Order: sequence, then C-alpha cells, then structure tokens
Amino acid sequence: MLYHLYEMNHALVAPWRTLREWQRWALRCPPWADTHFARALDAGWEVLDSLTRRYGKPRFGIESVVRRGREYRIAEEIAMHRSFCALRHFRRFACDDGSPCEPDPRILLVAPLSGHYATLLRGTVEALAAEHEVYVTDWTDAREVPLYEGGFDLEDYVSYLLEFLRFLGPGTHVIAVCQPGPAALAATALLAADGDPSQPDTLTLMGSPIDTRRSPTEPNRLATSRPLSWFERHVIMQVPFPNPGWMRRVYPGFLQLGGFMTMNLDRHMHAYRKLFEHLVAGDGDSVAAHRRFYDEYLAVMDLNAEYYLQTLQVVFQEHQLPRGLMQHRGRPVEPAAIARTALLTVEGELDDISGIGQTQAAHDLCVNLPAALHEDYVQPGVGHYGVFNGSRWRSEIAPRIHRFIRRHARS
Repeated sequence: MLYHLYEMNHALVAPWRTLREWQRWALRCPPWADTHFARALDAGWEVLDSLTRRYGKPRFGIESVVRRGREYRIAEEIAMHRSFCALRHFRRFACDDGSPCEPDPRILLVAPLSGHYATLLRGTVEALAAEHEVYVTDWTDAREVPLYEGGFDLEDYVSYLLEFLRFLGPGTHVIAVCQPGPAALAATALLAADGDPSQPDTLTLMGSPIDTRRSPTEPNRLATSRPLSWFERHVIMQVPFPNPGWMRRVYPGFLQLGGFMTMNLDRHMHAYRKLFEHLVAGDGDSVAAHRRFYDEYLAVMDLNAEYYLQTLQVVFQEHQLPRGLMQHRGRPVEPAAIARTALLTVEGELDDISGIGQTQAAHDLCVNLPAALHEDYVQPGVGHYGVFNGSRWRSEIAPRIHRFIRRHARS
C-alpha cells in the first residue's frame, strides 16, 4: 500500500509542476521580470520540484578521457546483457585517427546494487578508463523487470560475476566498490577452487562489508537490530501497475533513499537552503553543482526482494563469509583457495557506512595468498563516497590502483 501511495503522490504533484511552468512564464513578463520577488518565488518552486519529482536513470555521459596529454574518445557498448544486469564496456578510440587504443589491463568494475544506479561510479569509471579497458556491471531497476524473467538473489549475483569473468577471460582485474565486495571475493574464491583460468589477476575491494562485526556503523547496527522477518514484513512491497515489474516483490528505492537522507538530514537541509539562496542570487555555477550531485543522488532503483533479504541475512546478520559458512549453489565458498589473485583493500578514514577494518578482513580470509600479493591502504580524510569519487580518489587512490594492477598483471 505504501508503494501505491508513493506513486499516487507523484501523480498528485504533476498539476503543480504544470502550474510552475505557467508561473515561470508569467514572472518573466513586466512588471515582475527580474525582481527579487519573482526570483524568490521561482526559486521556491525550483526547490519544491527538485524534492518531489521522480529522477530517472542518469547517463554516464563520458565522451572522452585524457591520458598523458592525449585525448581519447569513449564509446559505450553493451558487451553482455542479462535480465538484471548489462555488462557495459567503455571502449576507447584515439581522437586523431579513430583507431582503437593500445591494449591495456582489462577491469571488471563491480558497481553496488544497493539503491543507486551504476552511474554513481561515473567519476570512478572516468579515472580508470584513461589507463584501462573498463567493463561495468550496470544493474537493472527491479521495477523494470517483468515477473516472467524470474527471480534474482545474492547467489544469482555471484553467478553473474562468474559469467562475466569467464566471458572476459584470463588477465581480468576486478574492482568491487562497497556492497559487492563479499560477492566479488566469493566469485574469485570459487574460480580459484576450480583452478579456472578466468580467476582474476587482481582483486581490489573498496569500502566493502566483508566483516561488519569490525567497527560497526549505524547501518550495520540497523541491519542487526531486528530479525529478518521484520524487514520482510515492513520494507518489502509489490511493484504497482503499470510498471513492467508489476507484482514483483521489491525493496523500493524510495525507502533506501529515505534512509540515506536521514543519516545526514542536517547536511541535506543545508544544501537545499543554499540552493534557494543561490537561485535567488543568480549564482549559476553553485546551482549547477547542486543539480549535478542531487540528480544522481536522488535517482534510486528498486532491489529484488530475494536479493535484498539474502544479502541482509548472509552479509550483515549472520556474517557467513568471514565465519566460513557462505555457500553458492550448495558449494562452500572458501577464500583460502585464493592463491594467485593479488588483493588490495582500500578504506576511507571517515567512512560511516563500512567502518575501518571491515574491508581489511578480506586479508585474514585469504590465508594461502603469499604476503607479496597482499596490500592495504587507508585514505586519510575521506568518507565512504570519497573512496571512489572526488579529488582524493583521482589524485591519490586511483594512481595507487593503477600501479597495483600493472605490478601484478600476468598478461
């Protein structure tokens, strides 16, 4: 019922948006044009619209990258498509003659499936694509997947990663950002146990919840505060008609967004107050910066119910991976099988989502990996988002990952 009320709210607000467009036209006419009253009224409508409209999936929009002073054009391609994910390839071409770039290490960048779209990693992709051949897991909004496509859970997630790694073949390097860390480690362990040649050369885990018993954060405590049955009763809903995924059981993106917003409510309220002031003052640069961030931040997707609940149980409540209890299709997941994939963990000093030590725990699980293939880095002065985006990511973390990958590349 809550999901239906949410949809109804969007429908009810639509006439107000039409009124806003008419009002904007009227205020541009004399005697109101360019008065403080007109700018303030228009700014108020802009803020209201920003807070109430539905944000669709953003574009990556990466048209080119620069490497050692030379510009390369980027072309997006779908290398493989599955019901709940598209493997997106960012192919590079030299701008002067249009020829493909020289071969570079191949990266499978595993984006989080935790409420936001993979485009949240736009800055991550941009920095990596300058030095590497990048493939990204572009997850699909569950509300867009018809019921006849079947279900999707954490084990399916791991199966997708196995399929993508076998498709990309030997010599691939995996980077998992936040939530997919346990799944990426599990997929690597399964390939290692099979002696599969597609096991990655390197695995980089960034701000990942490998063992949330270490330095638990507020989201970690929330996940363990109630039994799984409570979450199933209170946050799992059915997608309403006429969405393609009608009747599919999901954890709605708007609930996840509500949780994100309340964690830093004062900060968001301040940001919108400043937006109003910048609109009235005509500060276009500040307004554009606000829109760039919130157009991405407020764009959320639904998660399939089985995936959400299984992740909650396996990763956050029962800690199955660090306790040696995790399984995939009836097989035990044994990180001890990893003996040739170099492991790099990256954490943010101020991370309030994945606390210090949660990602580092992966090193303790890979007990048969030689010491020379272990590397850990804690970035000072950044929180969760700063681990994979922003100036510190570009200037300090990304170069470290570039060096790590080239140092351990086998081909």
